[in-house]
Amino acid sequence: MFFILSKALLFLLSPFFWMIVLIGIFYFSKNIKWKKRAKWGSIFIFFFFTNSIVFSEFCRLWEVPGKKISEVKKHDVAIVLGGMFEYNNDIKTISIRRQGDRLIQALSLYKSGKVEKILISGDSGFITDRGLHEAKQVQDLLVLWGIPEVDIIAEELSKNTYENAEETAEILAKSYPHFDEFILVTSGIHMKRSLACFQKAGITCTPFSTDLYANQSHSYHWNQWFVPNFDNFRLWNKLNKEITGYVVYWGMGYL
Repeated sequence: MFFILSKALLFLLSPFFWMIVLIGIFYFSKNIKWKKRAKWGSIFIFFFFTNSIVFSEFCRLWEVPGKKISEVKKHDVAIVLGGMFEYNNDIKTISIRRQGDRLIQALSLYKSGKVEKILISGDSGFITDRGLHEAKQVQDLLVLWGIPEVDIIAEELSKNTYENAEETAEILAKSYPHFDEFILVTSGIHMKRSLACFQKAGITCTPFSTDLYANQSHSYHWNQWFVPNFDNFRLWNKLNKEITGYVVYWGMGYL
């Protein structure tokens, strides 16, 4: 129930949804004071939440910064969290998303000799079956790419971050009790909640953040100051989801 409810209510965290509500109030309210508030509120939301620098600076406060592979010491297992792919039911294959950087970086860690094995955690984050069974499908893809099957571990049951940690801990304790050095590979914006979940499950991990959004050096281009970017509405959804998810997980005792 928690999983379904969390998915159903995600739209409430969207600044675009807030703007649409205010526009609706502006057009349909009979109260002059509320119409004025709604007008200026919607204008503020548009310019604030479409500004790339505003998003980057807020994201920088939350996102766990990345590091160079050369700075990483050797670990036993790279734990890679799902959410990297979609499934194309027309041609029966997985299709990579931006979060697929997690897999690219995990492969770079493996090829650089920084990890012995890659563990893919997560089945599908969708409420209904859309053909995506990510851990197994990515495992098959890695074998196709020439990675020895013995070096790939697939955790195929979890549907969210809390379950990623719980199911991974069970697999490692049962089948790989001799491993004790783990590196967690997931999006920088998702890392804080992920690390806390794995720590709660008894697995201490070194963070390795991927597909980073924040500009840690503050080196911005001129157009980022002035030109609205509608894609930032979607990025704010991700950031709000992570912050809210962290608070909810804490309240549920998952952290």
